[in-house]
Formats: sequence, structure tokens, C-alpha cells
Amino acid sequence: MSDENDKTVSLPVSYYKNGSFTEGEDIVVREAPVTLYLNDQEFVTLVCSPGELKELAVGFLCSEGVLMKRENLKSILINEDDGLIWVETAVESTSQGMFLKRFVTSCCGRGRASFYFINDTRGVTQVESGLNVTPRDIFYLSEQLEKLSEVFKATGGAHSAALCTRDGVVFFYEDIGRHNAVDKIFGRCFLDDISYDDKILVFSGRISSEILIKVAKMGIPVIVSRSAPTELAVKLADQLGITVIGFAREGRLSVYTHHKRVTN
Repeated sequence: MSDENDKTVSLPVSYYKNGSFTEGEDIVVREAPVTLYLNDQEFVTLVCSPGELKELAVGFLCSEGVLMKRENLKSILINEDDGLIWVETAVESTSQGMFLKRFVTSCCGRGRASFYFINDTRGVTQVESGLNVTPRDIFYLSEQLEKLSEVFKATGGAHSAALCTRDGVVFFYEDIGRHNAVDKIFGRCFLDDISYDDKILVFSGRISSEILIKVAKMGIPVIVSRSAPTELAVKLADQLGITVIGFAREGRLSVYTHHKRVTN
């Protein structure tokens, strides 16, 4: 039986403990492939958690530099049962033809030493913001992310991302893919015309260069994670004006870039 958001399912399992097996059930996270068609052409297949497919599709296209202006999005049609999404834009994006078609898994791994794909450079500018945060703000928001992460608590198999102000969570998403969770944030902001310069992205996963580039394209000045950043993410953040905070848990944190935004 799945939960109300259809992100988990109960499955039979054999447990082994203290030399013997017992039969029972376990809550397991669901995943599904979703194929996105852009202007009637097959564009990419994403592997994701069910739900919030509109936000995911739009956020992915924003991340890839295909969608950059709200007025260029004409329509979105979703068939969730069959895992199909059709997106129509006002004009065919020049980046559509340059997009390196690939199968995007839940971890979305694709190594690069810098901006490896041309679409990564689209929409990336220096982030300007007068936002300041305190360690107390960061710990509070990290605690809120953990409290909201119901799918992770039930399964151990999901990542979470929250768009926040200093006062609390604006909105929150969970997905089997950490990139997907951030893309859902991106898509929601794009669709609802949410401003970024006073926002913080609080995130459950490793801060890789790909995650950092998504944050830069949104123009979010601060990213916080309970996990670690990569070297390339830190270098890009330093260049792009983004404050990277890692290991934000148990009363400690590490500020890697643009320390002046973090004040006592």
C-alpha cells in the first residue's frame, strides 16, 4: 500500500537477525522513468519519484538552459500513468539541438572538470545579494528540512530540498534523485515567479558542481547542506558569489565561500 503521495510502497521482506529469519514488510521508495517531449520531439528520460512532474519538467529545462523566460513556456501536458510529459515552447530553443541526449539516472552522474556541457553556461551570472544568515538560522532551517523529510525517514531512500527564508521553509520537495529535488524547486520558482535574492537552499545531499550550477542559475545566494561540497563546487561558488555551507548538523557547520554572509 502506497502513501498519500505515492512515493512509497510496502513490500514483503525477510529480515535476518541473531541467526534466524523472520517475515515482514518494509516501506520502500518508489521510482519511475518519465520521458519528456520538447516541441513534439523526444528530449530526455528522467528517473524520479512519482509526483510534482510539472515542477520537475520545468525545472530540468530551466537547469539545462532550454527555458529562460516565463513567456516562452506555452503548455505542459502530463500523463503520469504512462510516464510522459509534453512541453511546448513559443520558439524552439537553440540549446535544444545542442543538448547532449542522455539517460538521466537518480544520481544524474556526469563527470566534468568545468562547464562540460554548453547548456551549463546558459543563465549563469554572478549572484548579488545583501542576505546575511546566522548559525542559529542555519541550524533551525536544517532541523526543519529533517522534520519534513518523511519519505527519507520511512525509507532511507530519498533526498530533500527546501527553499527558505531566514524565517522558515517556503516550499519543500523530496525525490530519489538529489538533482530532481533541486529541479523541482527551480520549476516551482519559475512557474510562480518567486524571487531568489533573499532565499536559502537547504539540501540533504552532497553539494556537487552540478547542484551548485543549478543554484547559480536560480540566483540563490546561500546553499546549506548537512553533507560535503566538492572542490569544483567550492571553486565555482567562490567565482559566482555563492555562500556554501556544509556539514550543518549537531551544532556545527563549515563555511567554504563568501563567509561575510554568515554572522553571529
